[in-house]
Amino acid sequence: MKTDSALKHDVSRELAWDARVNDTAIGVSARHGVVTLTGSVSSWAEKHAAEDAAHRVADVFDVANDITITPIWSTAPSDTDIAEAVRSALAWHRFVPHEQIHSTVANHGMVTLTGSVQTLAEREEAEHAIRNLQGVHCVINQIAIEPSSVAADALQAQIKQALVRHVAREADRIGVEIRGDTVVVSGPVGSWVERRAVVGAAKGTPGVKHVEDRLQIAAFDR
Repeated sequence: MKTDSALKHDVSRELAWDARVNDTAIGVSARHGVVTLTGSVSSWAEKHAAEDAAHRVADVFDVANDITITPIWSTAPSDTDIAEAVRSALAWHRFVPHEQIHSTVANHGMVTLTGSVQTLAEREEAEHAIRNLQGVHCVINQIAIEPSSVAADALQAQIKQALVRHVAREADRIGVEIRGDTVVVSGPVGSWVERRAVVGAAKGTPGVKHVEDRLQIAAFDR
């Protein structure tokens, strides 16, 4: 377990490494594995990117994101403008079934997404599609994943098949455990790219609502 000062240092370094984040505008404090982020950024996307960066650091258990959003434009778009931009962004995203997704924009840039999709990957892509839109301060993702239930053995078989397609060399090393609508993936992978491929394979499988990533990057002989 890292000391508070070491954890603060590592989170600060991770923020500086992430090109999506202006680390000079963000303050970091750490206590017993809980990291608090403060400061001001220009968009919800940057606030979320800073949160993601903090969570990537080892020994960070929880993140309190107290970063405020201060738009850099002089005239903020109306909720109507934002709603139109959200619809266009969803419609133009080739991996999002936009006809199945609805949005509500209120309180000067708070976007709520509803509807249903087939996979967790589609649900996340819909949120990603609108994160960077001007005026969006918060995204509440309430999109449901259907089918609502899949037999555990069938789901595990689908994920194993996807792993063979995505990371054939690592498929035999990866453990897949089904816990209700949550998939737990574990075992060694050779790189961050392979780790993303494994998690992506699980997220892209119909019926998976949550993915718990217990993978570890390790060097081993091919």
